[in-house]
Amino acid sequence: MSETIEMRPIGRVESCFGEKFGTPRQSGLVPEARGRVVFFDKVPSEACRGLEGFSHLWLVFLFDQVGPEEVRWLVRPPRLGGNDKMGVFATRSPFRPNRIGLSLVSLVEVGEGFLEVGGLDLVDGTPVLDVKPYLPFVEALPEANGGFAEEAPARMPVDFVEEVRALLDEDERAMVAGALAVDPRPAYHQDERIYGCRIAGREIGWQVRAGRVLVLSCREGLR
Repeated sequence: MSETIEMRPIGRVESCFGEKFGTPRQSGLVPEARGRVVFFDKVPSEACRGLEGFSHLWLVFLFDQVGPEEVRWLVRPPRLGGNDKMGVFATRSPFRPNRIGLSLVSLVEVGEGFLEVGGLDLVDGTPVLDVKPYLPFVEALPEANGGFAEEAPARMPVDFVEEVRALLDEDERAMVAGALAVDPRPAYHQDERIYGCRIAGREIGWQVRAGRVLVLSCREGLR
């Protein structure tokens, strides 16, 4: 077998998340996180025929913000506080041998040259390698074990200062609140420093106070 396998992206993601920080660590954690898979011209519309009958999709993608030389065989999962090491194959870390990722998203719309999806955990511009339908009869396994990530992460309440609340519509507030409620801070940061992340084309400033997220600022027009 050849040591090299060549793959070409079939499209890219248009996401509400403009950078890695602030992007959910797993798909489905923030159902309000919407975006699109935009296909390249070489993908004919016939490739999506029948897809409208499915509610969820697997996106096979490339962690393009990780260099091919950045493989780590042992990683520190945020779920374990960033202290304990696990083998990369026991985690969803992006520092993988071939930088391939899987994301389970909801299908909102099959459009001409694009798919509208929800529950995104991908950064804007992420290359998409393939799309596959989710099959509940083989892929929904309630008896399965989740290892050290058995339960969903805890969520924090999210509040907005009035100036920010006035700048965001209801859908945008839900998107921002969903992304921040699952605490995107590094596991070793548990203080009240102010963070910034790009969500929905805006720079959102926020901090955690006494177990609650307070959204402090919103700068518009940033991509």
